[in-house]
Amino acid sequence: MADAETLAELNRRHQIVLRYCTANGTTTAAANPNGSAENIAGICNRAGNVFGLMPHPERASDARLGSTDGLVFLESILQSLGLRSAA
Repeated sequence: MADAETLAELNRRHQIVLRYCTANGTTTAAANPNGSAENIAGICNRAGNVFGLMPHPERASDARLGSTDGLVFLESILQSLGLRSAA
């Protein structure tokens, strides 16, 4: 939870990294699974080197946990860092 002043600062400093949205990129209440303020799903610190993510893709990265949907997100991070090549 964040108050209006904190939300304004996060926006002003471009610290909001991800928002819940529809497949075409529209932020709507229906696309927000947890009711987060301003559809925020991920933020970073002021330096931009620490990233916090609400959906927790690590909890959906193994079939034994019930889903592998989070692997797409985690693999894309590794690929963008040059640690994995595109499959």
